[in-house]
Amino acid sequence: MTTHLTKLLALAILAAGIGAASPALAHPHVYVAVRSEIVFAPDGKITGVRHSWTFDEMYSAFAVQGMVKEGKTNQSELNELAKTNVKQLAEYSYFTIARAGGKSAEFKDVTDATITLDAKQNVTLHFTAEFKVPASANKAFMLQVFDPDYFVAFDFEKQNPVIMKNAPQGCSLRMVTPRPLTDEETRRLQQSAGTNDSPGADFGAKLATRASVACP
Repeated sequence: MTTHLTKLLALAILAAGIGAASPALAHPHVYVAVRSEIVFAPDGKITGVRHSWTFDEMYSAFAVQGMVKEGKTNQSELNELAKTNVKQLAEYSYFTIARAGGKSAEFKDVTDATITLDAKQNVTLHFTAEFKVPASANKAFMLQVFDPDYFVAFDFEKQNPVIMKNAPQGCSLRMVTPRPLTDEETRRLQQSAGTNDSPGADFGAKLATRASVACP
């Protein structure tokens, strides 16, 4: 999977290439803190999800190497990097699972990708994953963000991880945490540490928190 991704997830590729020679390298290889905004249209349907993904300090330093000069960055270069990478992420549906009434949403091409850096030079990728067909919010809408192979660990932020923008009156949002791993799943995760081996297909889904929206 990761061999198809470009620089934004390139640390995962790098780790895949050197894992055998670096026993101390942990699995997963990249950590991403997620904030998401569920976007509603005036008719009450959900049109997409606006993401802000903040990458871990180690990866951020790798991603922008050569772009920071005298403490300054070229925003056009960062935006070009963002544009290139979301184009590649489209192959994986932006690691975003959105369902309404049990039916999975499909996404349009992203056109608004940008990158910002905080005071510590940590990278945050911003983009809107817009649905090809708006989803009905009164059909048990669900949102998750995860890498099935768990090369990249996506976790929602602790504070205000998901918000609803322009939601109709009466809509509610709750965050549903995953069940604890079984002893066998924990063993597989521990065995994958320090290697490039995935702990298992769809392992990321087992650790993914779910945002659930209900509207009248």
